Amino acid sequence: MTRLVEITVPDEVRARACAGEEGARRLIYAAVAPATFALIRRLVGNRSASEDVFQDTMMILFERLPEFRQEAPLGAWLRQIAVSRSLMHLRSPWRRVLLCLEGSGESQAPAGTLRTTAALPPEAIDLERALATLAPTARAVVWMYEVEGYSHAEIAAAFGRSVSFSKSQLARAHSKLRAWFEPQGSKPTCTLS
Repeated sequence: MTRLVEITVPDEVRARACAGEEGARRLIYAAVAPATFALIRRLVGNRSASEDVFQDTMMILFERLPEFRQEAPLGAWLRQIAVSRSLMHLRSPWRRVLLCLEGSGESQAPAGTLRTTAALPPEAIDLERALATLAPTARAVVWMYEVEGYSHAEIAAAFGRSVSFSKSQLARAHSKLRAWFEPQGSKPTCTLS
């Protein structure tokens, strides 16, 4: 799958979409939807919430498409919208209330995490499970830094926090992920036969 930041759309297609042509909008949607949903899914965690954030993101894309200044690829611009909407969801007071009502801790795997992983290799399923054990903020920081290529300064700005916030979240998440992938119990010993 292509990274969202790398996706471009021809100027002619964008102009037609801005004019309201449904076929051009479908072309843009087909080009950006898979990568956009994958990014949102990684940041939000919960599939149904991710679908809501994705729908909101796509609506904003088409509402603001005439404002796109073409200073970067369309995918890079859309990535900013998707990250912003995802982080808004994670900070939502309604989400916090829902977590309290459900009695689920932030570090538990979100419901439905593995529902879409049936066709993935075992390593990918392990990664899905490991990421699901992280708190939503830590998972978002890991994904933004390791996969999307954000710097600590960019992550800090997105969260409205300091650079040290980003670095500490990443360090704690890496520690937790290492513990997840290390063998449980005592280390195996080499025995000669």
